[in-house]
Amino acid sequence: MKPFISIIVPTLNEEKYIENCLKSIRNQDYDGKYEIIVSDGGSKDKTVKIARKYADRVIVCERRGIGIQRNRGAKEAKGDILIFVDADTILLFDTISKLVKPFRKKKVVGSTCPILPLSPKARDYFLYWIANQFVKSSIKLNTPQVFGGCCAYRKEAFEKVNGFNENLKTLEDLDLAERISKLGEIVLVEDTFVLTSPRRIKKWGRTQAARKYLLGYLNYLLIGKGFSAKEYRPIR
Repeated sequence: MKPFISIIVPTLNEEKYIENCLKSIRNQDYDGKYEIIVSDGGSKDKTVKIARKYADRVIVCERRGIGIQRNRGAKEAKGDILIFVDADTILLFDTISKLVKPFRKKKVVGSTCPILPLSPKARDYFLYWIANQFVKSSIKLNTPQVFGGCCAYRKEAFEKVNGFNENLKTLEDLDLAERISKLGEIVLVEDTFVLTSPRRIKKWGRTQAARKYLLGYLNYLLIGKGFSAKEYRPIR
């Protein structure tokens, strides 16, 4: 019997992207049972209205924050596997099936896949290729660094480590991967991928984005914190 899956999408003023994201989740080839939970941070646009067309549940959180909203969605989730997807991300038709497959092994607590840009520009693709190689190398070295744009975790393990650290404004996804990997294996699934908006790269510029991400990660390694909320303001 295939596991019940909960897909959790945190949102904040994502009316430009949320419909395509949720449509891609609805149009999956996974033949097991799954639910879509949108965890909203108090959007002022049409995000919630659009989400209600496609999601099984839409939660409007009293507190705002990516970790807070993901945790709230996970708390409401009924599934055995939690899949977190960013609102500006589009899944291939087989992404859920491929992400869930490694969980057949009891030792597996998490999975992820490559993330590519919704852009025809080779320079954008190259930056994401570097990021994907970083994730791949970290998993091989048993120090998993997994981005929150698309990742899956066994709910039991997620709850044991108390989910995302809500005190971290950024890089809470890498922090979770490190903590949960102590309970089992995280797998990189390379025969599927997702597409995401490179809007932050467009806003910052490629060179500036690469520099900021590198400095943010070094800051995380040295003091356990990434970007400040001021440095990583939402881009819509």
